[in-house]
Amino acid sequence: MATNILSIGQSALAAAQVGLSTTGHNIANASTPGYNRQVVVQGAALSQNFGFGFLGQGTEISTVKRIYNEYLGVQVQSAQTSKSGLDSYYAQIKQIDNMLSDPASGLSPALQDFFSGIQEMASNPASIPARQATLSSAESLASRFQSLAGRMNEIGQGVNSQVLSSVSSINTYAQQIAGLNDAIGRAQRATGQPPNDLLDMRDQLVLDLNKEIKTTVVKQSDGDYNVFIGNGQPLVVGVKTSTLTNVASPTNPEKIEVAYRTSNGSLVVVGESGFVGGRLGGLIEFRSKTLEPAQNALGRVAIGLASTINAQHQLGVDLNGMAGGAVFAAASPVVTASAGNDATSTAVVGASISNVNALTTSDYRLQYDGSGYTMTQLPNGSPVPVVNGDTVDGITLSLSGTPVAGDSFLIRPTIKGASGIAVAITDPASLAAAAPIRTGAASTNTGSATISAGSVNAPPPPNVNLQQPVTITFTSATTFDVTGTGTGNPTGLTYVPGATITYNGWSATINGNPASGDSFSVGPNTGGVGDNRNALLLGGLQTSNTLANGTSSYQGAYSQFVSQVGNKTRELEVTSSAAGKLLNEATVSLQNESGVNLDEEATNLLRYQQAYQAAAKVMQIASEMFDMLLTLGR
Repeated sequence: MATNILSIGQSALAAAQVGLSTTGHNIANASTPGYNRQVVVQGAALSQNFGFGFLGQGTEISTVKRIYNEYLGVQVQSAQTSKSGLDSYYAQIKQIDNMLSDPASGLSPALQDFFSGIQEMASNPASIPARQATLSSAESLASRFQSLAGRMNEIGQGVNSQVLSSVSSINTYAQQIAGLNDAIGRAQRATGQPPNDLLDMRDQLVLDLNKEIKTTVVKQSDGDYNVFIGNGQPLVVGVKTSTLTNVASPTNPEKIEVAYRTSNGSLVVVGESGFVGGRLGGLIEFRSKTLEPAQNALGRVAIGLASTINAQHQLGVDLNGMAGGAVFAAASPVVTASAGNDATSTAVVGASISNVNALTTSDYRLQYDGSGYTMTQLPNGSPVPVVNGDTVDGITLSLSGTPVAGDSFLIRPTIKGASGIAVAITDPASLAAAAPIRTGAASTNTGSATISAGSVNAPPPPNVNLQQPVTITFTSATTFDVTGTGTGNPTGLTYVPGATITYNGWSATINGNPASGDSFSVGPNTGGVGDNRNALLLGGLQTSNTLANGTSSYQGAYSQFVSQVGNKTRELEVTSSAAGKLLNEATVSLQNESGVNLDEEATNLLRYQQAYQAAAKVMQIASEMFDMLLTLGR
């Protein structure tokens, strides 16, 4: 019996030691990330029949169990991937928002200064200093466009670098999770007990992986984790891993995309919709939904301004009496053939801007299906059949060569607009502030009719006979003839006061009561150094709705995309804050169940200490009883 008591005491002592060790382990790892509280699971040892009844044989430890709620763990992982994605997006868009909202670096002040320079030239068109000030403000405006475009390009390169870093981290986590799958499996098979610390490490790695990208974890019957990302691509299956890698976009070499290496070694580029959440998802979403549209929007303003200013400028004449040229050099659309196009294809695709008013801020995909081309506005437009010479949203296509089914081209009409704008005039005298024509009335006229100053009809280039002398002669008070060098000399025209008379590319109106024999002339504006009519028309473009199908001015189009960036930034700030609270709540819920409570562990220490002392006392009494028996036997 004494031996039995000794064994019972020994089992109690061992159980108390395990309890003390487990409690100490909990206390030591109270601040370890991913650590879950462990508890000793013990039960009564099988009792033994001594004839008079069953007598207990002490206690035994069945296992050391970690307290972990998988449901709450999945909630933390989901909240973490949402928070990381929003934080990543917000950190990037905040850079653009700060840049655009800064009065010193934004476009609005430079745009205002440019038109102020034009107004100053209109006030004194013969002044070389005033013209030089206009050129200087044009240079400043072009420089501001280039500066904003350069900064956005830098942000884009930064996104590329972070994508590279994120993909590297994802691959590292995948290898570590697969390694732990192997280690956990071997440990469980060898001992039949869960290796709690390894399980904690694996769950923490899954959480860290969710900071980079949203994952779906499927737990297998043998305890392995299979991890899937994106649209279901397996990243970890048991002890095997798949690899993500970085590749240049097939249609945009400056853009880094993520590819998935399949089991046969081939690479498949994962679409932007394939990554949601996590740092990588936030970066990709920022690039596709904010950065690229912002670059296109800024480029549209630059191209629209350059094209419309040039068009009006070419309808005037400079101080030397020469027709105006281009004030700004404007960028052309960028067309890139996909790297995956068939090697035998000889297709050549070109694009030019024929109507800036119809331009959008979108990119386009042109594809050949074997029977014809279709053009799709990205990201979600419907395919539109096109042929050579067609114009879509102000973009005229040039299609030549022999395409092969599957050929694809990316058309980016405005992406280089801001970086490619430049001032094309260096001589202030070359600014065409004057109109090329001048009207006048004969001194011998006896009627009260007057003729307007006249205007040049758009678009450029003007009619070759624009500055040829023309005479309008009234053959009666109600009829007149037009004579000059041009296409036909209409006669016997009916006079309607205020009606527009168009000839040789100009338009003018006559009002009042003419007399028979009265005549009016329209001819070249020779020596018109003080003429500011074209400068006034240039200045009027500041408030004209020349973009977005006649619904927006330069400033309006710029302000619209600035507002969109600002609103999105504020939205992300609020949403990120809310996601942070959800993550905190989910983490607290998990910690309340799985975390280490130091007060509780201190209580357990005292309890196990007392149990240890009591077990030792039992063994002491058993020893004394055994000694007593030996004494009686002498």
